[in-house]
Amino acid sequence: MSDAYDPVFNPGGNPVTDQLPLQGQVAIVTGSSRRNGKAMALALAGDGAAVVVNARTAKDEISQVAREIEAVGGRALAHLADVTDEAQAKGLIEAAVAKFGRIDILINNAALRGEKPVLEMSLKQWHEVLDVILDGAFLCSREALRYMVKQRYGRIINIGGVSAHLGAPHRAHVSAGKSGLVGLTRGMASEFAAHGITVNCVVPGRIGGQRSATSGHGITASPPVGREGIPEDVAMVVRMLCNPAASYITGQTIHVSGGLYMP
Repeated sequence: MSDAYDPVFNPGGNPVTDQLPLQGQVAIVTGSSRRNGKAMALALAGDGAAVVVNARTAKDEISQVAREIEAVGGRALAHLADVTDEAQAKGLIEAAVAKFGRIDILINNAALRGEKPVLEMSLKQWHEVLDVILDGAFLCSREALRYMVKQRYGRIINIGGVSAHLGAPHRAHVSAGKSGLVGLTRGMASEFAAHGITVNCVVPGRIGGQRSATSGHGITASPPVGREGIPEDVAMVVRMLCNPAASYITGQTIHVSGGLYMP
């Protein structure tokens, strides 16, 4: 893709005044039934993208997110898929293309965040977490890239975790998976930059609000900004990276943590 805006996304030539920046684009957000995933799905829809909302089992929740998008004039599809299953990951990407005709944005947000001391952790428990975080991101990215390469345009954002950078007890499996996403990000960014595809990693810090029972509690430090984050803080950075104007940012790990971690 050239530096000029593609007329498919920006027919009038001005991304600010003519239309929403993601008009005509299609996004998939894995693990988007709630919290950060939901906020990202709503934010991308607000910028004009058609959004595929995904979860493994939370059918009612993703259907509600899709209805919220449609209620304000957006386009959405709720699609159940286990991203660790190769056929289902492929089916998720194909469902987006079948419904909306293309795939431009993939947000790899699906994750398990269990807690277990290393000496008590079974190999099965280790793989359960890594499979969702790392295998899921690989499988979904591989299938989405097949379409993005043909289009010569795409945005992939992997959602990391601050425990991979700070360390946290009982979360070695989560930290290993999230650290792997940084390497996956850099590898794909290098390989596909020439195709007009950017790949970045966004790392949320301590995000407040209702957490799942498996959310970690090992990070006790307070961010220098004096508050926990909210899902919309994460969504704001994701929106920026998905914008066609962000074509010069790739291979980066960007922390959204209020200064909790400063590389």
